Amino acid sequence: MNRSRTRLLVAFASATALLTTAGCGAADMTKQASPFAAPAGVKTVTLSVQSWVGAQANVAVAEQLLKEELGYRVDLVQTDEVPAWDALSQGRVDAILEDWGHPDQEKLYIDEKKTIVRGGDLGVTGHIGWYVPKYWADEHPDVTDWKNLNKYAKELRTAESGGKGQLMDGSPSYITNDVALVKNLDLDYKVVFAGSEAAQITQIQQFAKAEKPFLSYWYQPQWLFNEVPMVEVKLPAYTDECAAKDPADIDCAYPTTPLQKFLNADFAERGGEASAFLKKFHWSEEDQNEVSEMIASQKLTPQEAAKRWIDRHPDVWEKWLPQD
Repeated sequence: MNRSRTRLLVAFASATALLTTAGCGAADMTKQASPFAAPAGVKTVTLSVQSWVGAQANVAVAEQLLKEELGYRVDLVQTDEVPAWDALSQGRVDAILEDWGHPDQEKLYIDEKKTIVRGGDLGVTGHIGWYVPKYWADEHPDVTDWKNLNKYAKELRTAESGGKGQLMDGSPSYITNDVALVKNLDLDYKVVFAGSEAAQITQIQQFAKAEKPFLSYWYQPQWLFNEVPMVEVKLPAYTDECAAKDPADIDCAYPTTPLQKFLNADFAERGGEASAFLKKFHWSEEDQNEVSEMIASQKLTPQEAAKRWIDRHPDVWEKWLPQD
């Protein structure tokens, strides 16, 4: 994600194709013709699917309700963060349901080109940070202050990090500040990419099973906190002035970000019930984590997880439907 700004993975099926999210990135759909051609008279919505499981949970529930309650065909296109904005601007997708903040794209496509419009809050607040396992923080409380991290670098060395401590990140496609933070805070660490959210989760679970220490880029909301309790490392306080620096000069914590939806401007105006529904789509961190955990931990398909959540929570989603 720009989960700035920023990001994450698991398998996701569309109505017409299985989209596997266990890789490092998706094709840039802006350089391709639309892969879908709806038959005449068929109401169709195309949603961007980003790689992290929370974003997949959003799309799975929206897809099911658009199909079952409103009679739409729903097509899914896997995209990385920035290419998703390009695709949305060009109408190759109709909506992004979870964005962690991309100010450059907002300025270009919303303010200047006016090809994208805001779709409202998702209802979930996102936060990225550096985390250590609670069992380790309980033994070494001072590790939760970044100023003490170099003291523990030797304990966090891995084969991949060489002679430095390992700061574990997810996919190289995620937009993070971690390399800059390590350099600018003069930390004896190396950023090591797990390759995907799924791979990062597996590594965290393996460390936790052995009760080994680790330091990881991670974020909330995320179902894994229920399985592996983690404590955030306090980085220098976030400020707007820090965020405005050149990315290579960032030396402060990540912001807390109310996650947003964005719609293609033409779709927002002419998308009928689908557009109205997606604007109203608004749920809690608990709702999203419930679906995410079923996908990532219980190994349900996104569609199965969405159906279970929909069956349990009509009081939430019925408010999103057009009212007679």
